[in-house]
Amino acid sequence: MKKLRHICEVCGKEEILTSEGGYEKSWDYPPKMGAFKIISPRTCGNCGIKDTLWWAIVCEGKKKEELTKQQIDTLNRITQEPEILYVDDEE
Repeated sequence: MKKLRHICEVCGKEEILTSEGGYEKSWDYPPKMGAFKIISPRTCGNCGIKDTLWWAIVCEGKKKEELTKQQIDTLNRITQEPEILYVDDEE
């Protein structure tokens, strides 16, 4: 089973896990939670959604020019998923 780099957009935590492993550790991450290339929260099991890109756009109504650098980085990463998240088994 392919492993993916799971990156929490709130706290920055990173883990290399299978999709099932991420789900079991409460990560909100595609493909178990949401879909690749679609804006939705990308969080670890410890962070909530109020500081996510999704929250800023959907709940706060922010436009792209109002987003922080971190939110823009998250947006860019989401548009390149899942390819940008795959890792070799040696990592």
